Amino acid sequence: MAITTTSPLGHPVPGTVRNPAGPALPESPPEVRIRPAQVTADDVLAVGGSALCALCLTWVLFERLLPLSGTVGFWLCCYVLFLAVYSTVVLSREGRGVALADRVMSVICHAAGLTVVTILSLIIGYTAFRGYTALHLNFFTQTMSVTAPSDPLTSGGALHAIVGTLLQVGVAVLISVPLGITTALFLNEVRGPLARPVRTIVDTMSAIPSVVAGLFVFATVVLSLGTNRCGFAASLAITVMMMPIITRTAEVVLRIVPGGLREASLALGGSQWKTVWHVVLPTARSGLLTAVILGVARGVGETAPVLLTAGFTNDLNADPAHGAMLSLPLYVLNYVKFPQPESVARAYGAALTLLILVLVLFVLARVVGGRNPGALSRRQKRRSAEVS
Repeated sequence: MAITTTSPLGHPVPGTVRNPAGPALPESPPEVRIRPAQVTADDVLAVGGSALCALCLTWVLFERLLPLSGTVGFWLCCYVLFLAVYSTVVLSREGRGVALADRVMSVICHAAGLTVVTILSLIIGYTAFRGYTALHLNFFTQTMSVTAPSDPLTSGGALHAIVGTLLQVGVAVLISVPLGITTALFLNEVRGPLARPVRTIVDTMSAIPSVVAGLFVFATVVLSLGTNRCGFAASLAITVMMMPIITRTAEVVLRIVPGGLREASLALGGSQWKTVWHVVLPTARSGLLTAVILGVARGVGETAPVLLTAGFTNDLNADPAHGAMLSLPLYVLNYVKFPQPESVARAYGAALTLLILVLVLFVLARVVGGRNPGALSRRQKRRSAEVS
């Protein structure tokens, strides 16, 4: 037991403790706990003051001291000076150590997230601002078959492009999702000597430019087989772009499923097929849905492969196997090149429609497959109640 050291006159000496088995030892400094998630008023003032100081210093450098110019350079210089000023403030307040690194890295991460959100907001806001004037009822119910590029926005629309996009992406999803998920199951559950070559091919396909996929389908399907440009050929090109995204993402999702679940299923007498179907896939359902969403997001905005394989038309075509079929990306590419303001507005309206369409598809996908891992569906709950 530690005893406080006393002076020769019998008074206690502060700041020291005496071990009965040894000499007196100084007291250890009080423990300071760091809470990374806690944000105080002083932290907000430090960040705000550092940002204001960095902005003023950057303005002085660009406008008064150095022959510098450019918006991008201005904000990059402001960001670097902000980090330097904020690091100095934290250093003067809390000293060197874990606190300094934690505060600086937290600011860097928050700044990166804020930058991404700002850029996305600007893109969506600018597209909505330029395209909302074209979103009349006729834009969703009419085609451009009898409308000229200079006609008013109350005439013509993008119905044929909306239908073409839904059909092309729908066919591509029907092809790429089963292939991508089964390939991911092979790589993660079955494995074997072919797993490494298959993974290498999938990684290589992820880096293929979209125009190469379009040229491949154009050469093999349109030229070699003698078929005309159609929506199905465009779907095949989109499938080439979607499948590696779905496969790689699904493989990562399946890899994080706990191995104990597989072992428990096998220990209870389940086969590997039943383990995968009833244990692995339901557990990874939300992650697999994310893989599908990423694949759709990659394929729905493709322009180069669709331009080579689907052709162009101003008429509505609901048959993917015959005739040219227009999509929203091609609609945007075609009408944004015209000098008339009406055509440019139609192009931005189609881009805004594409954003809304993707948002609706993502929300529907989340609603359909958004249950938590292990949660039973209504059918499974009904069967469980019948058994019990």
